Amino acid sequence: MDDHDTAYRLLFSHQAMVRDLLLGFTPGNWTDELDLDTLERVNTSYVTDDLRSRCDDVIWRVRWGDDWIYVYILLEFQSSVDRFMAVRIMAYVALLYQDLIRSDQLESDRLLPPVLPVVLYNGEPRWRAALDIADLIHTGPSALAPWRPAVSYLLLDEGAHDDAALPKERNLVAALFQLENSRTKEDFRQVLRLLIDWLDTPEQTDLRRSITIWLRRVLLPRRMRDTPIPEIQDLQEVDTMLSERVKDWTRDWREQGLKEGREQGLEQGLEQGRKEEAAAFVTAVIERRFGEIPEWVGDRLNAADAAQLHDWALALLDAPSLEAVFR
Repeated sequence: MDDHDTAYRLLFSHQAMVRDLLLGFTPGNWTDELDLDTLERVNTSYVTDDLRSRCDDVIWRVRWGDDWIYVYILLEFQSSVDRFMAVRIMAYVALLYQDLIRSDQLESDRLLPPVLPVVLYNGEPRWRAALDIADLIHTGPSALAPWRPAVSYLLLDEGAHDDAALPKERNLVAALFQLENSRTKEDFRQVLRLLIDWLDTPEQTDLRRSITIWLRRVLLPRRMRDTPIPEIQDLQEVDTMLSERVKDWTRDWREQGLKEGREQGLEQGLEQGRKEEAAAFVTAVIERRFGEIPEWVGDRLNAADAAQLHDWALALLDAPSLEAVFR
C-alpha cells in the first residue's frame, strides 16, 4: 500500500469528506433523501469461507427514506488502471453481503441493502477499464444471458474533472481534486486558502490535520521533488512555507508541470493511435463478415476506447451476428 492510498484512506475516514463526495459527485438527486447526519464507518475486515482475508478500503453507511434502509458506500482508491476492477468490486459487494448475513444485521424484511461502489482514481492515463462486470464476460449462447452477472461501480477519475466540471460551492472533495490537478502555484494556493477558511472550526481539527498530512507526505513531495519538505503541522504552515520558498516552488512546480504535460501528451497520442488502429481493424472485420456497417454500430465504434475495440475485435472472430457482439 503506497503513501497515496494510505493518505486517501485517512482523508475519507472523515464524515465531511464522504458527505461532500455524495453531494457533489454522485448522479441524480437521490442524495436529497439521505439523512447525512447518520453517516458512519462500517467495519471493513472480512474473512471468506476459505479463510482468506479480504479487505475493502473504506465502507460507510447512511440511512435513507422513511424506512431507514442502509445505503452502503464502498470506496476503492486507485493510482493505476486495473482492467478487472469490476471483478474486484463484485467480490467486495458479495463479501459485504456475506458479512451482513453472518452477523444478522439485516432489517426485519431480511432483504439485502443497496450498495454504491465508488472508485477514486488519480493516475495517468485516463481510466479505460470496464465499469460493469458484464462488459468483461463473453456473450456466449443467448440462452445464458439471464445468468450473466451485472455489477457496476461509480468511477471518479480525478484527472478527467476540469475546473469547469467541478462543483463551485463549498465542497471538500472538489477542492481535493483541484489541488491534485493544479498546474500553477497560484491555483494551488488559492484552493489551499479556501480549505484554511472552510476548516477553521474546532470540530474540523482532525480533518484539517489529515489534509495537512496528505499535503506533506504525498502531494508536495510530488510537486517539489528537489525541495526538502519541513515537518509542517497545519494548513496555515503549508501556506507560509510555500510563500517563503517561492523560488524553489516556482522552479520545481514549472519543471514538474512541463514533465507531466509532456507525459500526458505522449500518452494521449499513443492512446489515440491505438484507438484509430483498433477501430480500423474492427471496421474491416465487420465489413468482411457482415457487409455494410449499420449507423448504430458506427456510433458505438466512434464512442469506444481502444480497450473496448480490442474486445469487440476478438468477439467478431466467431460471433454469429453484429447484435451478438454489441448488445
